[in-house]
Amino acid sequence: MHERKTRRAGASRKRPKVRRRFAPRVLKLLEDSWMLGVRAGAEPHRFTGVWFILLGGRVFVRPWNDKTGGWHRAFLAEPRGTILIFGREIPVRARKARGERIFDAVDAAYSKKYNTKASSKWVRGFSLARRRRTTTELLPR
Repeated sequence: MHERKTRRAGASRKRPKVRRRFAPRVLKLLEDSWMLGVRAGAEPHRFTGVWFILLGGRVFVRPWNDKTGGWHRAFLAEPRGTILIFGREIPVRARKARGERIFDAVDAAYSKKYNTKASSKWVRGFSLARRRRTTTELLPR
C-alpha cells in the first residue's frame, strides 16, 4: 500500500506568477500609439506593423491577410512573441479571442480609433466574419 503525502494545512504550491494585464506605463505607451510591431514565435526576425486596439486595458489584434507564413499563423503555432512599441520590446503571449461580445467590442474599438476617411476601408474589412474569427488577445509574459 502506498502512503499518501499530504500538505500541511495552509501550505500552498508555488506557481509561477502569470501577469494578466500590462503594466500601467506600458498601457500608456499603447494608448499613445496607432500601431505596434509584432514578432511571433521565439526565433528572432523582423517586426510586422499592425493596427491594434485596447479594450479595458486588454490588447487585441487582427491580421488583414491570414497567410500561412504570416504573424497570426506563427502565433497559432507558437503563442510566445514580442511587441515593439516606441522602441521598447515587450514579451507577450497570444490567446485566441472568443465570443461575439468580444468581436463586436473589437469592431467598435477599431471604428472609434481608426476613424479617418482613409482608414474606413480597412475598418470595414476588419469587421468581416473571416477577420473577426482571427481576433487575438496579446497578454504580457
